[in-house]
Amino acid sequence: MSREIPYKIYLEEKEMPKQWYNVRADMKNKPAPLLNPATLKPMGYEDLRPVFCDDLIRQELDDTTPYIDIPQEILDFYKMYRPSPLVRAYCLEKKLDTPAKIYYKFEGNNTSGSHKLNSAIAQAYYAKKQGLKGVTTETGAGQWGTALSMACAYLELDCQVYMVKCSYEQKPFRREVMRTYGAKVTPSPSETTAVGRKILAEHPGTSGSLGCAISEAVEAATQQEGYRYVLGSVLNQVLLHQTVIGLETKAALDKYGIVPDMIIGCAGGGSNLGGLISPFMGEKLKGERDYRIIAVEPASCPSFTRGRFAYDFCDTGMVCPLAKMYTLGSGFIPSANHAGGLRYHGMSPVLSQLYHDGLMEAVSVEQTAVFEAAEQFARVEGILPAPESSHAIKVAIDEALKCKETGEEKTIVFGLTGTGYFDMYAYEKFNNGQMTDTIPTDEDLAKGFAGLPNVPEN
Repeated sequence: MSREIPYKIYLEEKEMPKQWYNVRADMKNKPAPLLNPATLKPMGYEDLRPVFCDDLIRQELDDTTPYIDIPQEILDFYKMYRPSPLVRAYCLEKKLDTPAKIYYKFEGNNTSGSHKLNSAIAQAYYAKKQGLKGVTTETGAGQWGTALSMACAYLELDCQVYMVKCSYEQKPFRREVMRTYGAKVTPSPSETTAVGRKILAEHPGTSGSLGCAISEAVEAATQQEGYRYVLGSVLNQVLLHQTVIGLETKAALDKYGIVPDMIIGCAGGGSNLGGLISPFMGEKLKGERDYRIIAVEPASCPSFTRGRFAYDFCDTGMVCPLAKMYTLGSGFIPSANHAGGLRYHGMSPVLSQLYHDGLMEAVSVEQTAVFEAAEQFARVEGILPAPESSHAIKVAIDEALKCKETGEEKTIVFGLTGTGYFDMYAYEKFNNGQMTDTIPTDEDLAKGFAGLPNVPEN
C-alpha cells in the first residue's frame, strides 16, 4: 500500500490500543525473578505486598499473558492526550540531505511534558482502587514526578516525591509544577529518612542519584500506613503500561504501509524504550519480521555498554529487591550532568535479557554531542526536545547520515519522549560553552562492581 505520508500521522480515538502488550509472554528466555536480598529466594505476591499495589504486583509477576486489558477509567484519561502523533521529520531529512525517511513518536503533548503519564495514571488508578491514601516515588529529571503528581491530583491521592538533588537544584520550575499539582517534593538524599541520612554520611555533599531517591521513597512508603511505592521505570509493570507508545506507533505505520528498518530510543531505566519497541520486538521474537533496535544511553552512565549482567539492588540504600539486569552497581553515582532521567545505575530486566540475547543493540553518547543534536533538531523541527530524548535524536541523525554516505533509503523511527522547556539551565550551559563530558574510568566502574551482591548462578 502506498499513500502520500502526511507530516503527522494521527490515529482516531477508536483506533487507540485497548490492551497493553506484555512482551515477556513471547520471550523464550524470561527475565529472571526478583530476589529477596536476605534469602536470595524469588519474591512472590505476598513478599511484594508491603511495597507495591496489589494489582500492579500481579502485572509485575505475569510473564505468560500476552495482552492485558486497559481499564476503562485509564482509557478515558488517555483520551485527554492520546493518541499521540507519529511525525515524519521532513525538515530534518532535508537539512541532513539524506535519503533516509525519519519518523518520531512525540510523547510530549501533555501537561507533564513526557511519556511518563502513560504509567503514572495507571499506577495511581490501581492505588486508588485499592483504597490507599497516597503513594511515594522518586524522580530524576522531574518528568516522572510531574506526571505522577498530575495523576494523583486527578484521583485525589497524596503524592510524595523524592527528587534527585542535582535535578532539584537545576530544575526549580519542574519542582514547582509538581507542587502546583499538590505533591510534596524533597531533595534526595535528605535528612528525612534513615537511609537518606546514611547516604549523606557516607557521601557528604553528594548530588544524589535515582538509586538514592528510590531508597528514600521505599522507606517512606513502608513507614506510613495506607501508602505504597510506585516507580517510573525499570519494572515490568511500567514497561507494560508504556506499550501504548509502541502499539500506537505500529498502528500508525501500518496505516500507511510503512515498515521501519530501525527503531531507536533513549535508555535509562528502560520505560520509554521498552514501550516503544515491544510490539516490534514481539514480531522479531516470533520470527515474523526483523528490525534493528538500538538503545542509546549517556556515556556518563553506561549500564548497557559497560555494565555487567548480574543481580543487583535496584537502589543505593540496598532496601529494594535484587533484579538481574545490566548494572554499574547500586553504589555507582553518576556525575551531576544533564542526562537527567537516564542517570540510573541499572536497566530494565526485560530489556537486559533482550540485549543479553542479542536481540537489540546499545550505544553510548556524550552529552555535548547530544545537545548539538538537540539544537539541530529544534531549529528545523520546531520542538525543543528533552535531554533524554536527544540521545535518541543524536543516533537517529548519525544513522541518517550513514544512509547519505551509502545511498540507502532506510526508514528510521525514534522516540521523542518529551519536551525540554524545563531544561533551559542545561541548554544555557551548552550555549555558553560551559558544558563538559564526564565519562567514568574503569577504576570508577570497578568501585560500583565491587559492591555487587554475591548471588550464586543457578
